[in-house]
Amino acid sequence: MPLDFESIYAAGKFTDLRIPRPRRAKYDFAVAYADPGSLPHADIVESLEEALTEYGSELAIYTHLQGNTKLREYLVERLLNNRDINVTVDDIILGNGSAETIDMICDILLDPNDVVLTDQWVYGGTLKTLKKKFVDIRGIESDEEGMIPELLEYEIKKAIDQDNKPKLLYLIPTFQNPQGFTITLARRKEILKITNKYGIPILEDDCYADNRYEGNQVTSFFNLDSEDSVIYVGSFSKIIGPGMALGYMTAPSTVLDKIMGVKRGRISDFTAMAVERYANKFLDTHIVKINHIQKMRRDAMVSALGENFGTSAKWSNPDGGLYIWVEFPKGTDVQALVIKSLDQINAGFHPGTDYSPDPSKGHNFMRLCYGYNDTEDISVGISKLAEFLSKEEII
Repeated sequence: MPLDFESIYAAGKFTDLRIPRPRRAKYDFAVAYADPGSLPHADIVESLEEALTEYGSELAIYTHLQGNTKLREYLVERLLNNRDINVTVDDIILGNGSAETIDMICDILLDPNDVVLTDQWVYGGTLKTLKKKFVDIRGIESDEEGMIPELLEYEIKKAIDQDNKPKLLYLIPTFQNPQGFTITLARRKEILKITNKYGIPILEDDCYADNRYEGNQVTSFFNLDSEDSVIYVGSFSKIIGPGMALGYMTAPSTVLDKIMGVKRGRISDFTAMAVERYANKFLDTHIVKINHIQKMRRDAMVSALGENFGTSAKWSNPDGGLYIWVEFPKGTDVQALVIKSLDQINAGFHPGTDYSPDPSKGHNFMRLCYGYNDTEDISVGISKLAEFLSKEEII
């Protein structure tokens, strides 16, 4: 008789199922893939060959548990120059993408029923991680400048009155996923003043900061903080490719000590060697190239939305990143149309429900990504999507 695993699973509500083979649409506006034509295959191969020639023998031993030392040395310089973050090589931990670092941060900070504050609409990957921790996720409304400080403080006070002071504030401050805004400098200072007042740490997910097409860069929360209260996470996924699966973090030393206590394994030093040499030789030039491509694609999508959606919806127009956030009238339900859109017009999108801490909200929103398809396919795909939504009486 087969063993009854149902009787011995760990307590809790598990909603995850085995993930089927991804179903890719021709007009793939669902996932923030890199532009496949700009992936620097030859430069990565050249970089890997150089790294292996210089120090490839180190693959015969286990790498430092914090990750490839040369890559961490590169990040020390990059973080200082690009994000005003002054740390040492010992203050950086590499991870398998940003997801692993965020998961480890949640491991050391969060217990079931702890309050975690996020934006009203928040990156689905982190939302999924938080739900697995069985925490109380409370979304806070934002405007075009980012999270609204008065509402942040209101939620903090409310939680404290309930004898459940928030454990963490999670933010994507630059080109927020999915809404696309960048928190202004003044707003960052206001938010930090509030979190410091109540002794609440900030998890700053800065994975899109390099993907700026217009406007001026805004310094990091980590740089603005004087209370050692900010944990910073970054990634190479959106500036090289998600397939590299390489992220990093820095934090106050006591936090890093705890992180190393829960870190389960080492990242691939083979991958790290390739990224280290590629980043030192080619990355800055590559970022200029991909940002130019992505700016054209953003412009194409914004233009196509204007031509095809008219006044029946509202959407963001971000200065960078990879996402456009579309709002339809209340009462609309685009979640019900995801599979139908794939079947009928070969177009993919994510419904707003994927980004809401409250599962009852987000039905009248969708997130569109413009990084993968070229400008012609974006124009055609948005036209087809508009025609489809019109038939469904959404627009």
